[in-house]
Amino acid sequence: MGALPLFFRLMAASISGQARYPASALLLTLGQFLGTGIEVVAVWALFHRFGEVQGWAIGEVALFYGLVNCMFAIADALGRGFDVLGTEFLRTGTFDRLLLRPRPLALQLMGHDVRISRLGRLLQGLLVLVFATVQADIAWTPGAVAVALFAMAGGIALFLGILVLQGTLSFWTVESLEIANVLTYGGVQAAQYPLALYAQWFRRVLTFIVPLACVAYYPALVILGKPDPLGAPAWVGMVSPLAGFAFLAAAFGAWRIGLRHYASTGS
Repeated sequence: MGALPLFFRLMAASISGQARYPASALLLTLGQFLGTGIEVVAVWALFHRFGEVQGWAIGEVALFYGLVNCMFAIADALGRGFDVLGTEFLRTGTFDRLLLRPRPLALQLMGHDVRISRLGRLLQGLLVLVFATVQADIAWTPGAVAVALFAMAGGIALFLGILVLQGTLSFWTVESLEIANVLTYGGVQAAQYPLALYAQWFRRVLTFIVPLACVAYYPALVILGKPDPLGAPAWVGMVSPLAGFAFLAAAFGAWRIGLRHYASTGS
């Protein structure tokens, strides 16, 4: 069986298991929608109080918010196996069982627990994108749609890479470190606002170390047809999402190093 058919079978099995308790799945999804809704209210309150912030209107910032939350929702649904690697696999010894299967290890982890509840955050992100379209009068031309989809793919790869790094740390710590949450949830928060609002050192972090600006800020400028206040040329947003795939590749490089340091729990 090929990799993709296997992944879809694992994903279907995970979703089927959650669907046996529809009320629970619905409440968890609703909880994700409402819980992250507080962030939407906070952004709205900021712009309702101050109007534009350094030349950025609420509709433009809503585009950042919508894109980033859609990216993270999908990556979080796919990467939960890496998130719980230490507690559910390494500590219990069931990781050895995954290693013995003649199937890609990363694929098994990605299909382990595809959470339906992440649809709540995804739906909210899509609704905010609709709001951004109306408020900022975004023209979704074929080019803008292509840039948005490319940015989404790069963003999913980036956030998945962060989750892979979180799982990699578990080979040494078993328990995931809080720094991983700084990069995931903290990264979502940081990428929801224009890069120009941050200090120079933090802009460099978001561009060259954890390239969140490359998958959100620069592509959003292209979609909005807005020049970069920091001076980057317009073409940057058309290629910058590649940084997300590069980050994922580097994360899997670290993952392979972690695997080499793994010592089985034995019997």
